[in-house]
Amino acid sequence: MKILTKDEVEVNKQVILEVAKNGAVFIHPTDTIYGLGCNALREDCVEEVRRIKERPDTPFSVIAPSKQWIKENCVVSHEAEKWIKKLPGPYTLILKSKNTVAKNIAPGLDSLGVRIPEHWFSKVVEELGFPVVTTSANKSGGDFMTSLDNLDDGIKPKVEFVIYEGEKHGRPSNIIDLTGQEVKVKER
Repeated sequence: MKILTKDEVEVNKQVILEVAKNGAVFIHPTDTIYGLGCNALREDCVEEVRRIKERPDTPFSVIAPSKQWIKENCVVSHEAEKWIKKLPGPYTLILKSKNTVAKNIAPGLDSLGVRIPEHWFSKVVEELGFPVVTTSANKSGGDFMTSLDNLDDGIKPKVEFVIYEGEKHGRPSNIIDLTGQEVKVKER
């Protein structure tokens, strides 16, 4: 497992982008906690994240490459438009999906959780040009990763690299469900 700093990502950006595009599973920072990620367009990669997390069918969220990508790939109501304007931020917006990501991201659902964290890693995703899975870097039911010290030993050998920037003191993002007639906010 290779550990990269923000500066190392910047210096090796083209390599990182290519590795992520080609299917690497990796750990990335966000504005809240560390996430386990991969190319959200590749079912094989999403399946690997499911195996690592031991989470066979619970939906994952994605970091969207842009607000425009959200508007093109999700059903955006007037209310959803208001929330999209608040991005970037510590929100996961649950929207009706137009099914443009890997089918196993949200098995059996017609919705998708999308984020644009207020964090420099969002620019990396923007440069990738495709969404990246983002789910807490832990096994299902375990404590989420806030530093290298509490990264689950069972996850370490299964990721290609970790983009690390020190200990995080956040909580997972708030979930804003915009799929129904009423907005449902679940604070975490």
